[in-house]
Amino acid sequence: MNDRATEYAERVCSGSLVVCDEHRMACERHLNDLRRQGTKDFPYLWVPEKSQRIINFAETLTIAEGTAPKPVHLFESQCFDLGVPMGWVLQDTGYRRFRRSYESMARQNGKSFKNGIRGAYISGFGGYQYGKLFTAATKKRQAKIAFDEIAKFIKIDPDLNELYKIMDYKAVILSLTTNCTIEALSKEGGLDDGFRSIFNSIDEIHQHRDNSVYKALYNGTRSLPETLNSMITTRGKELNSFCKEMDDYCINILNGTAVADDFFVDIYTLNKDDSPFDENVWIKANPILCQSRSGIEVQRRDAQTAQDMGGSELSDYLVKCCNMWVQDADNQYMRPDVWTACGSNIKLDSFKGMRCFAGLDLSSGGDLTSLSIVIPLDDGKFYVYSHSFMPRQRLDEHIKTDLAPYDLWERAGLITVTDTFGGFKNDYGFIIQHLKKLISENSLELCGIAYDPHNADGFLDKLEEFSVPVVSITQSARFLNDATVDFELSARAGNVVYDSANELMTWSIINAKTVKNSFEEVKIDKKDGARCKRIDVADAIIDAWCLAMKPAEKPVDLDEIMDNYFKTMGW
Repeated sequence: MNDRATEYAERVCSGSLVVCDEHRMACERHLNDLRRQGTKDFPYLWVPEKSQRIINFAETLTIAEGTAPKPVHLFESQCFDLGVPMGWVLQDTGYRRFRRSYESMARQNGKSFKNGIRGAYISGFGGYQYGKLFTAATKKRQAKIAFDEIAKFIKIDPDLNELYKIMDYKAVILSLTTNCTIEALSKEGGLDDGFRSIFNSIDEIHQHRDNSVYKALYNGTRSLPETLNSMITTRGKELNSFCKEMDDYCINILNGTAVADDFFVDIYTLNKDDSPFDENVWIKANPILCQSRSGIEVQRRDAQTAQDMGGSELSDYLVKCCNMWVQDADNQYMRPDVWTACGSNIKLDSFKGMRCFAGLDLSSGGDLTSLSIVIPLDDGKFYVYSHSFMPRQRLDEHIKTDLAPYDLWERAGLITVTDTFGGFKNDYGFIIQHLKKLISENSLELCGIAYDPHNADGFLDKLEEFSVPVVSITQSARFLNDATVDFELSARAGNVVYDSANELMTWSIINAKTVKNSFEEVKIDKKDGARCKRIDVADAIIDAWCLAMKPAEKPVDLDEIMDNYFKTMGW
C-alpha cells in the first residue's frame, strides 16, 4: 500500500531535503505519532488507505486555469499536507483525529488550491450526507478564492459536472450525491454563530481583525463527530493579532510545549539565521513556487527589488515571499524583540525599600487608566511596573472595540475593574489605594508622582496626601522627547527590566507609534490614531520616566557646606 505522506516525512527527517525547522518538526511529529499510535496515552491510529484516498482523488482532477487544461500532479509536500489530516483516526470510533489545521506559507504556493481539493473531496466523497461546507474570510472576494478553486475542478471535469450543481449567483455548490452544500461566507456579509459544518476553509487569517470568523465556524462544529476547520494564511505585519497568536500557539504544538492532538500544523518559512536573499533557502517558504525555474526567477526579481529599494518594499518581500513575521517599522516606537528581551520573572516585591517614581495616565470617563512605577536599580538599570483600572460596565464594550482580553487580564491581576459610579466611570480612589498599598507592602520610598494634566482636575488634592513632589507632565513632543527617546534607548541597551507576565504592558508598548513635531522632537501616539490600540500603560511609564531619568539629588550636608566655606575663607 502506498503511503506517500509518510514516505515524504521520512525523506524530510533524513535531511535529504531543504526545509525549514517548522516544517521538519511537522514531519517529525507525524513519525513520532506513528511510533506511539494505539497506546493508552495516544489512542489514535494511522490508516494509510484513508491518507492515500484523498491524494489519489486529487490526481484525478484537472487544472482549468492556464493556456490549456492539465492534470493535477501533486508535489510531495502537498501529499503530506493533504494526506496526514485524513489518515489519522480515533482508535475507538474510526472518526478523523484532526478537527483543526493551520497551514502557513508564502504567496502563490497553492494554499487555496489544497483547500479546493479538500472541499471537493469531503463534499462529494467523504461519506457524510446533508453536510455544510464553507469557504470563509473577512471579505466575500477573499472567501470566493477557495470556493472558485472547487468550482473550477467541477466545471472542467465532465464526470464531476454530473455530480454537482454550481449556483454562482448564490455562491453555493450542491453535491447531488450527498446533498452537501458548499457556500462562500464573509465577515462583511454577516457571518454569525450557529453553523454546523463538516469543513471550513478559513482564508488569509492575517487579515482578520480578531478570531470572530474562526470562532463562529469552529464553535458550530463541536457536536459533530468529525470536521475540519482549515486555516490557511501567509504571515503578516501585525504582531498584536489573532493570526500571530495562532501562529505562536501552533509553533508550540510543533515543538511540544503545547499539546493539541486534534490540531494539524504545517508552516513553511525561513529559519532565523537564513538570509532572505539566499536562493538556496527560498524553497523553505516556497515549497511549490521554487520547484520550477520560472518560479525561482519570479522570486529572484522580487528579492532584487526589495534589496534595492528597502523600506516597505523589503517589508512586503519578507512577508509575502518569505513568509516571515515583520513588524511594520513605520514609526514603530519599540521593536517587539527589543521589548521582549527586557522581560523577566522578577516581581515588584524583589525591590523592597528602594526609591521609586510613579506615573499616572488618567482616562476620561470610562476608558483605561494606568499607574506605573519606575525603580532605579543600583546597577544602572530600571525596573518598570504597571497596573490599570477600568469601570465594570465598560469592560465588555472595550473587549469588543479594543480586541483585547481585559477579562483575562483582570483574572491575571493586571487590571482592577471598579463598580463605583454605577460601573460607568473610573473611581480614582482605587488608584490612590493601590499606590498606597504598593508603597506600604514593599517599603518603597516614593520620590515623586508624574501625571498627565488632562482629566486631573479634582484629583490633585488626593496626590498631595503622599507628601512628595507632584509634577504635571505636558503631553507635547517638546516636553516628552527626552524621556521618550531615553526609555527606548535604555530598553535597547538592556537597561529596562519588567515582569514578562504583564501582557497588558507589552500590548501597550507594542501599540505605540512615534509622532514628530516640526523640530523633530518625538512623543508616542496610538497606531494610526486608532482608539482601540491603547497606549495608556506606555504613557504612564514615560511620565514616570521623566522623573526617574534625572540624577538623584544628593542630600544637603550643612557641615560639609560650612567646612568648604571656612576653607575658602582661609580659616
